[in-house]
Amino acid sequence: MIKTTNSPHVHWQALPPTSMTLNGGMWSQRQAINRQISLRHGYNMLESAGNFHDLRLAAGLIEGTYRGPLFMDSDLYKWLEAVAWEIANNPDDELQRMMDETVELIEAAQTPEGYLNSFYQVAEPQRRWVNLKDGHELYCFGHLAHAAVAHHRVTGSDRLLNVAKRFADYIGSVFGPGKRPVTDGHPESEMALIELYRETGERRFLDLALFILEQRGQNLLGANQNAGYYQDRVPIKQSTIVEGHAVRALYLASGVTDAYIETGDQAWLNSVHAQWHDFTSGKMFITGGAGSRHDGESFGQAYELPNDRCYCETCAAIASVLWNWRMLLTTGEGRFADLIERTLYNGFLSGVSLDGRGFFYVNPLMSRGGYTRPEWHGCACCPPNVMRMLSSITHYFATADDSGLQIHQYAPGKLKSGKIGLRIETDFPWQGVVKFTVNESPAEAWALKLRVPAWSDFTTLRINGQAIDLPSVNQGYVTIDRTWNPGDSLEICFAISPRLTEAHPRIDPTRGSLTIERGPLVYCLEQIDSTANIADVEIDPAAPLQTEWQPDVMGGTMFVKVGGYAVDTSDWGDTLYRTSGKQEVKKQPVQLTAVPYQLWSNRDSGAMRVWIPKSK
Repeated sequence: MIKTTNSPHVHWQALPPTSMTLNGGMWSQRQAINRQISLRHGYNMLESAGNFHDLRLAAGLIEGTYRGPLFMDSDLYKWLEAVAWEIANNPDDELQRMMDETVELIEAAQTPEGYLNSFYQVAEPQRRWVNLKDGHELYCFGHLAHAAVAHHRVTGSDRLLNVAKRFADYIGSVFGPGKRPVTDGHPESEMALIELYRETGERRFLDLALFILEQRGQNLLGANQNAGYYQDRVPIKQSTIVEGHAVRALYLASGVTDAYIETGDQAWLNSVHAQWHDFTSGKMFITGGAGSRHDGESFGQAYELPNDRCYCETCAAIASVLWNWRMLLTTGEGRFADLIERTLYNGFLSGVSLDGRGFFYVNPLMSRGGYTRPEWHGCACCPPNVMRMLSSITHYFATADDSGLQIHQYAPGKLKSGKIGLRIETDFPWQGVVKFTVNESPAEAWALKLRVPAWSDFTTLRINGQAIDLPSVNQGYVTIDRTWNPGDSLEICFAISPRLTEAHPRIDPTRGSLTIERGPLVYCLEQIDSTANIADVEIDPAAPLQTEWQPDVMGGTMFVKVGGYAVDTSDWGDTLYRTSGKQEVKKQPVQLTAVPYQLWSNRDSGAMRVWIPKSK
């Protein structure tokens, strides 16, 4: 979560963490599982994987050897941030105990001068700040700072915040103007330092973040021919494309957007706008996923978007949400909220199982089977990242300004900001009706601004039960500005119906194929729902798309069914290739059943595909 109360260059203000509470619906269900299952599961996994062990070693509480990769601390910090935000949502004695014990351990592990990194304190103390390219020291600090800010906002305690400040000051004593130059091989510290500045009001943290950003593109990392992988090929203000490691690139873009928000330096904003266009026009999957290549977890060339070998790391989806949220706050343009919605419902939610115990690191758009969500990973960056996003999910739903409230994402619950209080009722995303009831209101008029999703081709409004003409849509939003009274209601209805989508013809793997979408959801075929091998099916583009609600399947979900064909490949035998046209292609009519992509691999590990060849 970010706080923009005193940020001079935002269009809308982010709301405090407890401004919205959920009450039923998809996000409430996922958040409850995160609270009841995932956070406790994460605590146990961090214990068994060695994350707590390593900090105890650094604190001198135990003896032994370091366990795991050099960035182990960061996973613990992400989990801790998630716990803090969840305690703000729902106080929990057990989670509170876990959080307090973890904060005490972190305090004990910090050195007297302020340094804190268990790997370099225990395993390689002589190599502190030696490998900025791959050492992840600043990256780990960044996640510590985010956890500290969350802990301070939720508890009011300075304990963890003071740890982060001491570490930041130690970093500033080593790097900066007249000292060592520095940039980070894995961006994260930039937006963390800026958030630390927002929380404390202490300018030196912003200045250090700007210094780190301004050093990029000067080959300080020594990556040479591989500089693009580290976003170090050119200075940021000259950068116009997203390249290299996808998570690093999007974390960096988030930090650059933060830099604009605090300084108003137009060159920062020009760069991220150009990068956003490059991302969305040629390097983004339909799920909102980012990262085409397993090689380097990286972006590829424009239109290089493979289905089965794409990476689409769960952390990259989260990074995209963080970036687009900052772009939305900066510009007030609904296209950024549209992309947040697409990414949350598809590229992000696919990363966690319905039971809250399994996590995808990679999210392909096609699987030939055998793909399941492990309970943890050797590189466990994604599971605790999922946890912190779910615990803070309402942060991305609404904003405020002097004119009133803006609603960006739709879920049932209560929203309170200043003198305005709303009750929200909806079965979104399964249905398109959203009802707002005014619980509290000032005497003067104020404006309620509602995003109209780009996928809704027909939208209606009712106020107190009476239909009104839809106001003009400006930058993706309609505005209803009036004097509101307690008990007033507003109902907006979006046309949610299934539709077929085709990809740009330059995306070779999807040429001649279609996918199914409904509202914000991307759909896929799973083998469990088909009698035909889904590797052999085609979709009939002229067939009607029909929906079927199944309340007892995966907690309740809307299936989409459509006619198609199964191609008979039995006469091919073991032959991979044959002369086209010599044999008649035999097809049998079949019904295709599609399920939301976010839910795949929850029933079994069978084959899956998002893009379906179009019958001719």
